[in-house]
Amino acid sequence: MISNPRKSGKSKIEIRPVQVKNALIYQATTYANNQAFHKNLGGEELVIFALDAMADFKQLNLWAQGLEISVLVNKKGKATIKRQNNQAVKELSLFHNRKKKYILPDHEPLPFLVELGVQTPEGKLVDKKIKKFKQINRFLEFIRDIEGELPRDRQITIIDFGCGKSYLTFAVYHYLKNILGLDIKIIGLDLKRDVIDHCNRLAKKFSYDNLTFLHGDISDFEGVDQVDLVMTLHACDVATDFALNKAVTWGAKVILSVPCCQHELNREMDRDFLQIINKYGILKERMAALITDGLRANLLETKGYQVQILEFIDMAHTPKNLMIRAVKKGGKPSEKQLMDIKEIEDNLGVELTLQKLLSQGQKKS
Repeated sequence: MISNPRKSGKSKIEIRPVQVKNALIYQATTYANNQAFHKNLGGEELVIFALDAMADFKQLNLWAQGLEISVLVNKKGKATIKRQNNQAVKELSLFHNRKKKYILPDHEPLPFLVELGVQTPEGKLVDKKIKKFKQINRFLEFIRDIEGELPRDRQITIIDFGCGKSYLTFAVYHYLKNILGLDIKIIGLDLKRDVIDHCNRLAKKFSYDNLTFLHGDISDFEGVDQVDLVMTLHACDVATDFALNKAVTWGAKVILSVPCCQHELNREMDRDFLQIINKYGILKERMAALITDGLRANLLETKGYQVQILEFIDMAHTPKNLMIRAVKKGGKPSEKQLMDIKEIEDNLGVELTLQKLLSQGQKKS
């Protein structure tokens, strides 16, 4: 592994040997800007590739069976090499398609996955639910990434707005409570009363004592005073804005939001200079969605959040695959950012619901 970059951009490079037919090659995966770029290399190519890469990184780690080698390069280019025995390093797999290790095992039955139809009672994945199983695990990876941001000195409060059948709600509870042993309380909120009743029955059946499902609307929910993590997946159109505003109002430490159906901007951005693009409906729809979520991300930044836009699941599964991940870090917005947001909205002749809601909250405070 090549890591510890000298400047922002690339975050790390992972290299592993791979057996392809009868040839041994090396697969290099470069991670940069939340994307992964793959390249297959021969032995001599690998040496040149690694030497070139070290111009941008400070550290290189090599693992062989029972051995670990570390190379540290300082600002002047001087390398320090350390070798140590490491019996934890076993024989490496050379298979190109290694079996993916999921946070939730794909061969052991979990009661909530069985009840929700993802697994059979024996633990086998139901064919039609394999994509759902991967989606659940992908979301748990996002939870794992931010779990260190959540408090440990008190109970953690989590809300899932628009929880639906609650695949993810149950999975997050199981991961944080049963696997990590954290003190948590989760509330799932949805407009479908029959779904809420069913989920409450399941929570009781599994003895998930601090998991509750409520019937209600995101816009007027007032059930708690403080929330640490707000989840909202596929809340339709401005429902996402209401959920994000609630999260900001509560001062939620983390927000994980996968927006859906960004109709508001699509309806309103009929400016003359956009007509040559807007006449193509699919382009207008996608442009509206991207601009909406870009503005949402910037508005969250003005409230002290560090924001990333990440790919939730592969586009092949659903086009609604972008996640807004926001972590509260504090700080004040720059005047330029506020002016840039206003300029875009003025040029498009719109004002997002989230902008209105945040402005109203600011006036009240």
